[in-house]
Amino acid sequence: MRLLHLFLGLFTIFCISLNAQETNAPSFGKGLFNLVGKDSSFTMKIGTRMQILAISEWQEGADGGLVDPETNMLVRRARLKFDGFAFSPKLKYKFELGLSNRDISGGSAFTRNTPRYILDAVVMWNFYENFELWFGQTKLPGNIERVISSGNLQQVDRSLVNSRFNIDRDMGFQLRHHFNISDNFMIREKIALSQGEGRNITQGNEGGHQYTGRLEFLPFGKFESKGDYSGSDLKREQKPKLMFAVNYDINKDAVKTRSNLGSYMLNDTGLYETTINTFFFDGMFKYNGFSFMWEYAERDADDPIATNSDGSPTGDIVQIGDGLNLQSGYLFPSNWEVSGRYTIIKLDENITGSSPETQYTLGVSKYIVGHKLKVQSDLSYLSIDNGTDEVMFRLQLDVHF
Repeated sequence: MRLLHLFLGLFTIFCISLNAQETNAPSFGKGLFNLVGKDSSFTMKIGTRMQILAISEWQEGADGGLVDPETNMLVRRARLKFDGFAFSPKLKYKFELGLSNRDISGGSAFTRNTPRYILDAVVMWNFYENFELWFGQTKLPGNIERVISSGNLQQVDRSLVNSRFNIDRDMGFQLRHHFNISDNFMIREKIALSQGEGRNITQGNEGGHQYTGRLEFLPFGKFESKGDYSGSDLKREQKPKLMFAVNYDINKDAVKTRSNLGSYMLNDTGLYETTINTFFFDGMFKYNGFSFMWEYAERDADDPIATNSDGSPTGDIVQIGDGLNLQSGYLFPSNWEVSGRYTIIKLDENITGSSPETQYTLGVSKYIVGHKLKVQSDLSYLSIDNGTDEVMFRLQLDVHF
């Protein structure tokens, strides 16, 4: 019922806007409508997208055969997006809602046990030259794979490195700046101060705060159409382009098992707190249809084993360790692409009890209208050192309006 009310409210606002403003329908993949105020004091682009996913998984049996098949079909993502500027082109905004079950999962007492519809609600103010101040809820300047939109991925979904170590969205401030040290060599700085508990927290900051810094280097200049934050070389860069970056994130007195993600760590006095640090080194290279992306992540904590006031363990553990993801692909002139991924995860076995995991993935994609209309499939083999191996096949349709 709440979702119905949300849609009705948005539809009403949209209809009122149509009567009051000039509208023009853009081409496919560039939003449903572009609204422009009569006095040009604001703009709003309205878009939507969906991902429809089918998954089949098998376990490897004792004789090497595949057993225990499982199949699942779902709407992986369904989202509404709004962006533009308010009052001045120097004051931009982005608002995005997630409507699928996977988008809104994870409600808790700290979100008042309500659905978490809001993904992004952020204002971006270009207040002086190359300086931009952000305020609101959005992705932190973390690892490249997480910041790449889920609609612009090279394979069906992100890697295991991202799922274990990313720092996702949070509420707070970000300051961004860029400058050139030569005609082509650009450096971008991004820093953030955030609440440290993830998105849509509505009551209390139970721990400390989160501090994030990212430094990006582009020695050969900008990518076409921000291609350093988009999977595949759809623009077929005419000259080699490279972006590499270092990241460091400190979540002071964190109360979740994966920094601002994971489950809350509870003890006999309330919430267990420990400082969690996350480091990333990542980058993207593209040239003439070829792309290569890498990520290394490492996480540690001051006291990773949650304890009660008497020193006894609660059973909650910070997921510390490291991981490496290497991913590459080639886009043929027909807009078919073949890609490969190698991922290895090594959580601290003494702390987490988790065995090292290695995953190999082969992907095949057909880009009909770039990332806006595409069909993607991949086949993955996951090997876990405890002897548990798995095979997974995925097929996904991605449509953006």
